[in-house]
Amino acid sequence: MAPDSKAKDARQKRLRIRRLKCTCEAKIHVAVTGRDQGSSSGEEKNNVHPYKKEREFPESMQISLSVTTSEGDRSVLRNGAVLTDFGGKKCEGNSDRKELSCGSVSVIGSRKDMEDAVSIEMGLAVKDKRKCDFFAVYDGHSGPQVAKACRERLHQLVREEVERLGSGNTVDWEGMMEGCFGKMDRELADNAAVRTVGSTAVVALVADEVVVVANCGDSRAVMGRGGEALALSIDHKPERPDELTRIEAAGGRVINWNGHRVLGVLGTSRSIGDQYLRPYVICKPEVTVTRRSNKDEFLILASDGLWDVVSNEVACQVVRKCLSGQIRKVTSEVENQSRAAEAAALLTELALAKGSRDNTSVIVVELSNDKI
Repeated sequence: MAPDSKAKDARQKRLRIRRLKCTCEAKIHVAVTGRDQGSSSGEEKNNVHPYKKEREFPESMQISLSVTTSEGDRSVLRNGAVLTDFGGKKCEGNSDRKELSCGSVSVIGSRKDMEDAVSIEMGLAVKDKRKCDFFAVYDGHSGPQVAKACRERLHQLVREEVERLGSGNTVDWEGMMEGCFGKMDRELADNAAVRTVGSTAVVALVADEVVVVANCGDSRAVMGRGGEALALSIDHKPERPDELTRIEAAGGRVINWNGHRVLGVLGTSRSIGDQYLRPYVICKPEVTVTRRSNKDEFLILASDGLWDVVSNEVACQVVRKCLSGQIRKVTSEVENQSRAAEAAALLTELALAKGSRDNTSVIVVELSNDKI
């Protein structure tokens, strides 16, 4: 690339960042209360670890959303992000289930490489004659190889297990998800090329009766329910008291070097891959099973590029206002884009505007529209 072209691209990038921080094409007013890891409701307090400290977030913020896309469900945003829109897609093989709207966006941020990966598999597997939908965000580190491998393979392992259980069996969701994560990790263990590469994984399996979330690392799943933010996963940070105890009991150390890191290297205490850090970094996910309710609104899955700068409450308020039509994009070449995809794009724009430099991937799933 010629020097003039490089200078021009750098200037355009600076202008985009300035636009994100300063312009006011869409206004979001959010009242922020409670902790970063969830709301102050009694149901969610049980999911909040005491090491989490409260953060200060502004009571209002202004950002812009400008989208340019190519034709089809998979689109390219003006800021280089990739958007996938599953707006209003009916789950095949389940005629009594209403349409499900979901969308995802991945943006590289200020990083040199995109190491995140996103997986959306509608109607993944049959359980009791009903379909389960699969959503996952993978945040790779030291390279994208493990995140990409998980995107291609993990949903297949989950499908095999759900189909093997068959109709009429009581599902041990926790055991099933732990088994699938373990199989994924073992398949990678034999590949010397990815011995020093890993990925976080937050997976949500959405059925009619339950939402199952399996989390391994510091990506996160949050549900909007009845106007509140309900954390369905808790980040695996090395300084988390129970994680710190586990690491030290195994003979490892957590060193505070530009953030708390296992052996001074990795900023998450659980991941798929990273064989060179075993047994201190493990692939066992924490699994939550949440009963579906008529109060369920939406589900957000995202990498830490979002959660490092945006609280659960703010993210849920933004998505809630977007899905209700209170926030709309001002300029876009996309026709009939689902509000779920628009909400995902808006969250990535918000993360950039608040200074996130990391890869950021977001999935938003509307839950209120797929109840029978």
